[in-house]
Amino acid sequence: MPDPQLTDRWTPDGMRALTLLLHGGAEHAQTPVDGRSLAWRRMRTLGQHIAPALVADGVGVAVLRYRMKGWNAAADVLPSPVPDARWALDEIVRTYGDLPVAVVGHSMGARTGVAVADHPSVRGVVALAPWLPPDDPIAPLTGKVLRAAHGRRDKVTSPRATRRFVEHAATIADADYTDMGPVGHYMLRRAPLWDAFTAAAVREILG
Repeated sequence: MPDPQLTDRWTPDGMRALTLLLHGGAEHAQTPVDGRSLAWRRMRTLGQHIAPALVADGVGVAVLRYRMKGWNAAADVLPSPVPDARWALDEIVRTYGDLPVAVVGHSMGARTGVAVADHPSVRGVVALAPWLPPDDPIAPLTGKVLRAAHGRRDKVTSPRATRRFVEHAATIADADYTDMGPVGHYMLRRAPLWDAFTAAAVREILG
């Protein structure tokens, strides 16, 4: 099984903050994630699109690739992407110091981002077409920021569930939901709109 890896980084001189991108996956899968992964490549492309504007603001961007594809929740172990994301956040601290971090996650990556939002470096989470079951814990978001965006034609994850999750999270966090209109799950239609939402949300979280 490969190690988790920060595969792409855009880091300006004098970097004041960093954005960590978390890709999607599957509910159950033990397949290693490699360079052919469409989910990882999608987030890599997002990084390429948003990095120039963020880097100009002094905000770096890094893309994480998990060890395996699945969430793989079980009663006695952490879901597979969660320890990988925690490793990435600790690696950012080791490499760059105590910079504030905004986590951007698509689909399963958003669920992962919420799970690690209690890391001291994390200021907030940008959840794109997220997989956020309404009964998932909201405690990691306490005192943090959540900006969620979902398309109405998403047939993979549920916009309605995301709305309910955001409403619940708003009791302990600065949480807001954005309707992205008649688009689906993979952020292919209206891609510039997804890019613009993401960059604006990161800026809002990091100041």
